[in-house]
Amino acid sequence: MFSTFAIVITLLLLMFFAYRGYSVLILAPIMAILAVLLSGDFLSSIPAYTDVFMGALSSFLLKFFPIFLLGALFGRLMADSGAATAIAKTVVEKLGASKAILSVILVCAILTYGGVSLFVVAFAIYPIAKDLFKAADIPKRLIPAAIALGSFTFTMTALPGTPAIQNAIPIPYYNTNVFAAPILGIVGGTIMFIGGWLWLQTRAKKANAAGEGYGQHDEEDTGSIGGTTKDAEKMPKKTEVSNTHQTSFIVAMIPLVLVIALNAVLTYMIFPSVDFSGLQAQFPDLNIAGSLGLWSIIISLVVACVVLILLNIRHWHNLQKTINRGTYDSMLPIFNTASEVGYGAVIASLTGFLIIRDSILNLTPDNPLISEAVAMTTLAGITGSSSGGLSIALSTLGEDYLRMAVDAGIDPELMHRVAVMAAGGLDTLPHSGAVITLLAICGLTHKQSYLNLAMVTILIPLLSVIVIIILGTMFGSF
Repeated sequence: MFSTFAIVITLLLLMFFAYRGYSVLILAPIMAILAVLLSGDFLSSIPAYTDVFMGALSSFLLKFFPIFLLGALFGRLMADSGAATAIAKTVVEKLGASKAILSVILVCAILTYGGVSLFVVAFAIYPIAKDLFKAADIPKRLIPAAIALGSFTFTMTALPGTPAIQNAIPIPYYNTNVFAAPILGIVGGTIMFIGGWLWLQTRAKKANAAGEGYGQHDEEDTGSIGGTTKDAEKMPKKTEVSNTHQTSFIVAMIPLVLVIALNAVLTYMIFPSVDFSGLQAQFPDLNIAGSLGLWSIIISLVVACVVLILLNIRHWHNLQKTINRGTYDSMLPIFNTASEVGYGAVIASLTGFLIIRDSILNLTPDNPLISEAVAMTTLAGITGSSSGGLSIALSTLGEDYLRMAVDAGIDPELMHRVAVMAAGGLDTLPHSGAVITLLAICGLTHKQSYLNLAMVTILIPLLSVIVIIILGTMFGSF
């Protein structure tokens, strides 16, 4: 009883202090130790940190650090090369200012689906979105929702092949790949895209009818954290290439297409034809089936980074600075998520967790898809992170869900897709770091923009998860 109470209390405290802006790097271990102490096991508090917490943290780093590192580096290269801006300007020119909302959504979707970090996209696209919305006289308060719809939803969790870390986390647990349940992923992604777009369009029309317009805003605070000081280090106001160099749309798209295409070729053509028996003999503890999907992403991102550098080789002003910044960009996200995984491991070691685990697993014994979706989105909401929620849930319950799926005759690919899409539901509650950062970039508050942002990143995505669970239960994985 006390152990279960300790888990609930520390989860609530984690949400509260994360919302207040305290770093998860210090919050997670403190809350983990507090949970042990509140459970009455004082002697285990230090070993719980040094062995359980740090063991889970290091295990997560071992599996996923290359993807975080390469993803951040690729995003920085896209931004500093001018490729991200070239894609954005081309889409805007083709659609025009009258399609401002659709333009912002599509630009963000193209970049994030190609592997660019959502934070890099937000910083790079906001200035363009601001000008578009002002020209079309659409309320500025809708900009965060438009950026979030294109960056935080269907390209992150649903579309097959997306190199987002959320889509990679289930791979070693379910022995799947990033293209898991592709048709269902496309269906879910379409629901998110069309539903979110239509919602924002209706909000814009309603505002127009009321004569609201773009609104009066102090644009000097744009891009500030907390609305006071500018985060000049993060905002890519200028590229690290020659000022006279203009990247064409086709050249800019090559690395993005390469990430998805090479990943598909490796997954479906090259790796299936390779005999890994020798490798298995050399590394007997290696789970090859659970590693191939990760290897595909790593190779694809490495090749895309190299190609991106070579395409702009004559124009880089300071390539070293770009590479270093890209490397540094990966540090905080990977350690934040790994710390949350460490916290989850400590929680899972407490006796009170057995009650919570059994309650979740027995929620729908005949259909583990529902239980899985509830677990993923709940933990994502608590941590304020889809990757954090996924990692905690799968590290503690992954083996159970795989066993339940096999017993129920459910394809692990379907479990993979539902897990990722569900984690993209409650992950954008008000205390989410991604939400707080996006609103800061746009110079807006929760009161001004959160309702519409929640509609397109929580309600509609969760609706799409329900549809996918129904279709998957009726027709299986496809």
